[in-house]
Amino acid sequence: MQLPASTLLALVPFYLASFAAAQGSSGSGKTTRYWDCCKPSCGWPKKGNSASPVLTCDKSDRPLNDGGSTKSGCDNGGNAFMCSSQSPWAVNETHSYGWAAVNVAGSNEAAWCCACYELTFTSGPVQGKKLIVQATNTGGDLGNNHFDLAIPGGGVGQFNACTQQYGAPSNGWGDRYGGVHSRSDCDNFPAALKAGCYWRFDWFQGADNPSVSFKQVACPAAITAKSGCVRANDAINESPVGPSSVPTYTP
Repeated sequence: MQLPASTLLALVPFYLASFAAAQGSSGSGKTTRYWDCCKPSCGWPKKGNSASPVLTCDKSDRPLNDGGSTKSGCDNGGNAFMCSSQSPWAVNETHSYGWAAVNVAGSNEAAWCCACYELTFTSGPVQGKKLIVQATNTGGDLGNNHFDLAIPGGGVGQFNACTQQYGAPSNGWGDRYGGVHSRSDCDNFPAALKAGCYWRFDWFQGADNPSVSFKQVACPAAITAKSGCVRANDAINESPVGPSSVPTYTP
């Protein structure tokens, strides 16, 4: 029996969801934190399958809208930096949105640039909470399935453009690896970065590199609106919290 066209169309989302679920990455992973102010690697053109790279900003935190051509602030003479708008924020008590430098087992930068992952924390004070992050950078200091969460005051790590952009100390704010130690340390941050720094001690409860389980999901529209980067085959999740019923499809 041939199904009516209207019925076939209605089945398309369910078919895409099941097919996407088989394609998306998932597993157990590790987290760290950083904020080095450098231009993220997915801010360069043609790093993934998106029409536009991750939005970057100039020294004054103004969007460049340059198609990804401006040299990174971590390089001599560069004027492209992480935008403060790509700081994490709480959606409610159990869900947050943010960004991360990513390294996923069996994948590569072309596949994860601008893809989104739902992280469910499995240790520490945030156990059970969920953070959906978009991959804007490439990490991997801890090997595969590593999510280096972009949190202002989380430590500059190997590179530091925060001194050039904001006049931060030579090793960034706090420890070079790990960042500041308390919520009050955020009080003297640049105004644009304060909320993201406070988030670490409020919603994130000062957690220190908690473990996660993760799965690839459709990027929330609230995230892509800030990053400016949408993968060509993504189904955008308009819901304000939680993962979409249609996970990310990465061909």
